Amino acid sequence: MLPFANIALIGLGLIGSSIAHAVRDAMPTARITGFDSDPDVRARVLELGFCDDVSDAAGAAVIDADLVMLCVPVGAMTDIASEIATDLPDDAIISDVGSSKESVLTALTRALPKARIIPAHPVAGTEHSGPDAGFATLFHDRWCIMTPPQSAAEGDIARVRAFWEKLGANVEIMDAKHHDLVLAVTSHLPHLIAYTIVGTASDLEDVTRGEVIKYSAGGFRDFTRIAASDPTMWRDVFLSNKDAVLEMLQRFSEDLSALQRAIRWDKGDELFDLFTKTRAIRRRIIEEGQDDAAPDFGRTHE
Repeated sequence: MLPFANIALIGLGLIGSSIAHAVRDAMPTARITGFDSDPDVRARVLELGFCDDVSDAAGAAVIDADLVMLCVPVGAMTDIASEIATDLPDDAIISDVGSSKESVLTALTRALPKARIIPAHPVAGTEHSGPDAGFATLFHDRWCIMTPPQSAAEGDIARVRAFWEKLGANVEIMDAKHHDLVLAVTSHLPHLIAYTIVGTASDLEDVTRGEVIKYSAGGFRDFTRIAASDPTMWRDVFLSNKDAVLEMLQRFSEDLSALQRAIRWDKGDELFDLFTKTRAIRRRIIEEGQDDAAPDFGRTHE
């Protein structure tokens, strides 16, 4: 039995389009209705054909839905929830894919006080964006963290869990505030550092006469891949999860100062111990199946 028969996808970029492709593969009888605020995106989705219907208004997209998945930047959650409020069926479940959860849960609860809200965060993505970037295997063997409120019905939680599992994801349930702290360490801070390093390199381009780009080693190339992520999405993530990000940034600044002192005072043993510990963490990530030596996590793009 399918967890949902009529799925509305609001936002048809990388994640929204990947959900559509994955649903097509895993739940081919489910009906998909899409909406995106950008008319050019809507036109492109019609050409690509991964939705059964593409609506010109968010409200029209949700009229018959039993699952409404909000795939918009977290800063747009309040506005889009208000747009669908009058057309949302009473029995529909509202979920999302945002990278910060406490602010999303608050925004959706205020805008849709009677709705059945089950926030979620598929921890998956690439540096690409837009409807052409989506592919069905994006969520395979990746984690999807669900952060349902205490008032959520167990049946609703089970249905959203089953949905993500059918898309190939591993599911974890977590408190929203704890999720935001964990993701501040594992995702948000690394993106902030990447944006900073690439920005610094850009400022040095004139000084080095183009050599920063020409002689980019693997480390810098990896940073540029992260820093190529969607700017609107990441602006909203940092603002919506500012408390956790600032807390982790302070901790990082303290650790960076300690590293600076170790280099200044030739404390080679301290440097060696740190690098040994971080190397072990990398190996554990690979052992846990959360990375692959092949490009793009070893995923194929059908």
